[in-house]
Amino acid sequence: MLPAMPLSPGTIAPGSALGTAISAYRTCELATLAKDGTPVAWPTSGLLRADGTIMLTTSLGYPQKAFNVRRDPRVALLFSDPTASGLTQPEQILVRGTAQCPDEVHTEPTGDLGVFWAQMFQRQPACRKYLDWPATSVTDFYFMRLLITVTPTEVTTRPLPPTTGAGAASVDGGSLVGAEVLAAYPSVVLAARDAAGAPLLVRTTATAGADGYRVVVPDGVDPAEGAATLLVHRHDEQLWNLHNANVRGELVRGADGWTLRPGRLVEPAARHEPRLTDSLRTVRTTRAATRRYLDRRGWPRPTVPWAAYRALRP
Repeated sequence: MLPAMPLSPGTIAPGSALGTAISAYRTCELATLAKDGTPVAWPTSGLLRADGTIMLTTSLGYPQKAFNVRRDPRVALLFSDPTASGLTQPEQILVRGTAQCPDEVHTEPTGDLGVFWAQMFQRQPACRKYLDWPATSVTDFYFMRLLITVTPTEVTTRPLPPTTGAGAASVDGGSLVGAEVLAAYPSVVLAARDAAGAPLLVRTTATAGADGYRVVVPDGVDPAEGAATLLVHRHDEQLWNLHNANVRGELVRGADGWTLRPGRLVEPAARHEPRLTDSLRTVRTTRAATRRYLDRRGWPRPTVPWAAYRALRP
């Protein structure tokens, strides 16, 4: 494990050991700070640029992370789910830094955004279907992107947690918020704040107890008590069959360690118990969010250059 250290030029540049590992991961967890200071983490995909910055994108259908970054630029990225990465000895890689997200909507797949989409079409073949009619009539928002640039200031590596295959809700967890969801995952990502209020992330394990989830906090990780979340997410070898959920609550420290006292469960897309209406619900909510974003700025709906995207398909 490396101690947290300031980054020097080239530390995570493409071609470096850390840069190669970061680029192999299909997803990472991004933590931003909500308006009330709660650290909120969700999975996303990005692109490591030649200058060592990391480009993330979010569609207008999910703009909250952009709003959070514009309010408070402190962010954390964790590369910790090695599914489909091809890494033989994966570690979790924590990158902390600052982010910026200009209020500009990008629809042209050029430059780094073009590289990002070409990579996505290769790694996630199922998303290619959004480029053909009738999908194009309802999912154009997916290609209306806000760009988030993360400038790293420190990086830490540590081993992935040993797991037994049992979920966090496997012991006395039936009455806890989110117990059924966490039961399906052998590990969780804790999103908390440090003493200065900046977000931090670590993949670890948790066990349900009578009053909350007992969270194992590794040596060298120093969260502060207060608002925190447990993120779980998954994807298959082709970056599909996605699910993600967030259990939000309060992190407290006791004589026997750390406990996350859950308050609510957030599942923005497919639920852990799939319903036929999940896809319809997602399309409706994301299209509504896109419309609100544009209307509040008095902007017309951008035109998506479908031919340019189709040219990027393998």
